[in-house]
Amino acid sequence: MSAEAADPGAPLRRRSRPRIDLRRLGRVALRGPVSRDRLPDAISHVAEAHRAHHPDADLTVLRRAYVLAESSHRGQMRKSGEPYITHPLAVTLILAELGAETTTLTASLLHDTVEDTEVTLDQVKEQFGDEVCYLVDGVTKLEKVDYGAAAEPETFRKMLVATGNDVRVMSIKLADRLHNMRTLGVMRPEKQARIAKVTRDVLIPLAERLGVQALKTELEDLVFAILHPEEYEETRALIAAAKSPDDPLETIAENVTHTLRDAGISAEVLIRPRHFVSVHRVRRKRGELRGTDFGRLLVLVGEDADCYAVLGELHTCFTPVISEFKDFIAAPKFNLYQSLHTAVVGPEGAVAEVLIRTHRMHKVAEAGVVALGNPYAQDPAAPPQTEPSDERADPTRPGWLSRLLDWQESATDPDTFWTTLRDDLAQDREITVFRTDGGTLGLPAGASCVDAAYAQYGDRAHTAIGARVNGRLATLSTVLSDGDTVQPLLAQDTASGPSPDWLDHARTPAARIAITGWFTDHPDEAKPDPETAGATSSGEPSEPAASTEREAPGGTAPARSRSGPRPTGVVVDDPNASVRLAGCCTPVPPDELTGFVVRGGAVTVHRRECPAVAAMQEIGRAPVGAHWADGEGRESDAGCRVTLVAESFGRPRLLADLTEAIATADAAIVSATVEPPSEQRVRHTYTLRLPDAAGLPGLMRAMRDVAGVYDVSRAQHPAPTG
Repeated sequence: MSAEAADPGAPLRRRSRPRIDLRRLGRVALRGPVSRDRLPDAISHVAEAHRAHHPDADLTVLRRAYVLAESSHRGQMRKSGEPYITHPLAVTLILAELGAETTTLTASLLHDTVEDTEVTLDQVKEQFGDEVCYLVDGVTKLEKVDYGAAAEPETFRKMLVATGNDVRVMSIKLADRLHNMRTLGVMRPEKQARIAKVTRDVLIPLAERLGVQALKTELEDLVFAILHPEEYEETRALIAAAKSPDDPLETIAENVTHTLRDAGISAEVLIRPRHFVSVHRVRRKRGELRGTDFGRLLVLVGEDADCYAVLGELHTCFTPVISEFKDFIAAPKFNLYQSLHTAVVGPEGAVAEVLIRTHRMHKVAEAGVVALGNPYAQDPAAPPQTEPSDERADPTRPGWLSRLLDWQESATDPDTFWTTLRDDLAQDREITVFRTDGGTLGLPAGASCVDAAYAQYGDRAHTAIGARVNGRLATLSTVLSDGDTVQPLLAQDTASGPSPDWLDHARTPAARIAITGWFTDHPDEAKPDPETAGATSSGEPSEPAASTEREAPGGTAPARSRSGPRPTGVVVDDPNASVRLAGCCTPVPPDELTGFVVRGGAVTVHRRECPAVAAMQEIGRAPVGAHWADGEGRESDAGCRVTLVAESFGRPRLLADLTEAIATADAAIVSATVEPPSEQRVRHTYTLRLPDAAGLPGLMRAMRDVAGVYDVSRAQHPAPTG
């Protein structure tokens, strides 16, 4: 199918001027150069479009660029049969209609000269300056002779790197691809499909991210016609059948116009037809289409405040569909887009979607970065720079582009770069999270703390052990939301590395490439770490962690009969009862105590704040008084025994570091269990013997200071079976 013949925009779009007649343009181009005081007829339409946006533009440089392009391409023909010069002219007209400034149009006229003619970059630089030379070089393809199958991905890499310094490079590439897609019908079907797929996977997402909706929507429709011809024809038929003199949108538009006029709001109300892909998406979402589904109302006003005034009138005079309201003025999209979106119910229940924006917003919404002009032009009102800077600050370089440029440096393999680029561009929403130092991170929607760590710290994030999200501890797998404050936590041990599980949570290419690269360099580290896989500490005797009986502080084993011995240092109100210290809270002096009679007549002694105490009282169990034998909570010479639970993020050598901290505090490990990790969190349970209960706070502080440990507490519930 000819993409040019199947142009879906022609029947519905309101264009400022008709499409170029390529045959007429070709005849004009073949007439050759004209006298130096005249503008060539072949670019008169470009000049007209350019002057509509830039009335004071100097057209002399465009004339010189056209003369060089026409003379260098003379004799070359396109596969469609037109002189080759018609292609750069058409590309330049696309950009001129979007409002591109003179430098971009000059480079657009010359964009194929270095690639397809004898013109060199040095010549371009000598005649047109550094900026035009940079733009032409940025869109010049790499030779297949030199790069083979890697030529296409490496060409895109080159263009993206150039775009990082000057977004006008990608503006020219997008217009170039649009004209090629319009005239793709002369290619073989298999080549049409290949070019359409690259356009779908790479160029359309780039157009979306750069905010160039006018190019993006037409590219979508042209790709739709080639890759899905049957669905495209069905959609075309639906649109054709929907044309009616009784268009419900026309009625609602008239009502909106009268409403705003009566309110004294100066506004232009237009009907904006949906493009083919948009109609197709609505149909898939809703099934049967309504008469108002084939377009939306566009209300254009002068000032930002007028947008909200229009919104207020619409919501007052019509029934609003509140679920459809979105404010992209207060919170613009990451691609510069600003508008108010709402929907109102018109006569006979017809629902119309409404877009409200200023004329300036509309220009940016259509042309994106192209509408911003030259990002490097000096503002006359700005103070002069005291020191020259080698780096040009580009106000249009968004966060996603910075991330892309960062990770592409690590993707040295062309296939990895090409695959990762497509995956990255498929993520079409972005969030902003805040760093604790006041900076921000732009991340794709669905990004996790893993992504934030690598975005902030690069390869240092290999030592990440967790994060704080909005001040609360969180695992690295935690998915971030727009506006969150995130603080990645790094281990002091620089030799530690990432977990293989991180790849399941990383959304950004930078994180995935860094993690994969680390495991490539450390192949043995990809195996499960026994310290975080449920292993117990070696060299220490183990006992069932679920035991509810523990040795008393005096060191005597708990009695198992009514007449058995009582634990040293504990006194209960029933002198004949055997006493057990509860394993759920492991009381030690000077804890306040209470006891309960359990099966067999024994008294189990708990700390008073133990959750089990409240549970026993709720079921009617009467407490038994208990206190330490000396009445002051001093320990016996034999020391005390306590169970501590350490909550931590999994990492290599964690168990060894905790064991060292415990030994340094002069505590002996009676038993230790490590539960299998869950979402990268590891739970350690230690039963320890201390020489003096007074050393317990210091021991707990030492354990908390171990990298990766975020909490240490006394056991409050029975530990799981070891």
